[in-house]
Amino acid sequence: MQRIRVLVVDDHRIFAESLAAALAVEQDVDVAAAGSSPAALRAVERAVSDGRRFDVLLIDADLGGAPAEGVEVSPPESGEASAAIGGLALVSRIHTAHPDTRTVVLAERDDPRRAAAALQAGASGWVAKDSSLSRLLQVVRGVLRGETHLPPALLTGVLRELTANRRHRTESERLVESLTPREHEVLRCMVAGLGRKAVAERLYLSPHTVRTHMQNVLGKLGVHSTLAAVALARRAGVGPVDLEHVAT
Repeated sequence: MQRIRVLVVDDHRIFAESLAAALAVEQDVDVAAAGSSPAALRAVERAVSDGRRFDVLLIDADLGGAPAEGVEVSPPESGEASAAIGGLALVSRIHTAHPDTRTVVLAERDDPRRAAAALQAGASGWVAKDSSLSRLLQVVRGVLRGETHLPPALLTGVLRELTANRRHRTESERLVESLTPREHEVLRCMVAGLGRKAVAERLYLSPHTVRTHMQNVLGKLGVHSTLAAVALARRAGVGPVDLEHVAT
């Protein structure tokens, strides 16, 4: 019998332990629990190094008390492994680092916008926390077969959100394409969270020149802050620079 390795990630200890205990009754399920995103990342890396990776992570949508995180999901960045991140950001991190591991989001309530964000982050399913154990097991086994699971009542709303997001992405891509190659490099540094001095060191430019490039980037993207520029860049699929090669 092939066993399924599941990790429950929820900072509500009683819920996490209760769900883990219920799943452990199944003969083909091995289950562990983690109470935070850093603990989950450590557990995943430890399992991989031991040759016993997790097949499915069940992740609380509101992990770390960040219910609004579904709007923008931060991409994984170097040096952040020990930092606490929210549920959907953890989904994105796992999907990028361990694409063979499936993630399912556990939610207190149905929310088409956040469910769409979860799918875009790499989740394979969205399940209500009060779902029956049989339903949850159905989803776990389904995502391992490559299926995507959503409550039927969410389908229309999620499709609407994904369509709207695609329109926004297309517009964002058009704006990013208006940047010069150097401005694009500066934008990637901004996505990586680098300040003006660090960008100057990374690109071997003066801080004054970097300031000018940053102002040009904001102007061409039609935004008024670095945060807004980064959000737009992410929608357009712009990734961060390789922080391992940033000068120190």
